[in-house]
Amino acid sequence: MSQLVRAKISALGTYVPPRVLSNADLEKMVETSNDWILERTGIRERHLADKGVATSDLAVEAARKALVQRGIPATDLEAILVATVTPDMFFPSTACLVQHKLGASGVWGFDLSAACSAFLYALQTGAQYISTGMHKKVMVIGSDVMSSIIDYTDRATCVIFGDGAGAVILEPAEEDGVGLIDYIHEVDGSGGNALYMPGGGSLNPSSRETVEKKMHYVHQDGQAVFKFAVRKQTELCEKLLKRNNLKGCDIDAFIPHQANRRIITATADRLGLRPESLVINIDRFGNTTAGTIPLAMQTAVEEGKLKKGSLVMLASVGAGFTVGATLLRWAY
Repeated sequence: MSQLVRAKISALGTYVPPRVLSNADLEKMVETSNDWILERTGIRERHLADKGVATSDLAVEAARKALVQRGIPATDLEAILVATVTPDMFFPSTACLVQHKLGASGVWGFDLSAACSAFLYALQTGAQYISTGMHKKVMVIGSDVMSSIIDYTDRATCVIFGDGAGAVILEPAEEDGVGLIDYIHEVDGSGGNALYMPGGGSLNPSSRETVEKKMHYVHQDGQAVFKFAVRKQTELCEKLLKRNNLKGCDIDAFIPHQANRRIITATADRLGLRPESLVINIDRFGNTTAGTIPLAMQTAVEEGKLKKGSLVMLASVGAGFTVGATLLRWAY
């Protein structure tokens, strides 16, 4: 086995569908208001895919941008990992569909399901293939069309979610100091019923009854999710910082999952992060599940918070419950 090497992010591409659903639009659809949504979530608008546009379509758009940024063809990739909770279908995997649409012949890949933590989980999974020397170029994509599983008569969920995708390319870090440094992941299945979609699987196969009971939509206990997210996201980030002899003030860019502005700011306050290190774009995109962190990476680049050598912390909490935190130094 080759000596372990550090994986780095060498390219980034993102995509959101052009159609925008604003809070004003939602006021006409469900009993809510712009002020109510802003106060509780921090969201002003979100992007939605048109009917017939699937998770693989968003993923391919993001992947193509990453390939262009890196200046390589899809055939240079060796593996494609797609993080998603809204696959085009149960099978084949969305990774297979993305591979075909990209024309990435000779590539293998698979889907990874960890809800809002899926991009971080896929990122670390892809990094292992780089670290062991098995692959030189791995694409990791976070893509979700959440609008396909949202009940737009349920104001508890319909105001939160949007559609979007982001892709990164992982390669060996040839320079010392840059790349993925450390991570902590955790799951707590006891919270599974706080955020889930009960219909469509082997437990509750699709039927007229499951459709009538709206079992194919997201169901959420918002308070339970909020309390768990703030506590566990902070806990894992604290452990990661301590393990690497760092403090919150050492972080140049904190890029968390964009689920709720109050969760982000509460975590930042508890970690002692510098206000200028926070990356927040939930106001423009809402919660795009596996797409939020790469979309926020793009925002960080645009805001000048991601530069070569920047110390970055990524964090997420998702249905499951799934939790993750990653430490890295930006490579370009």
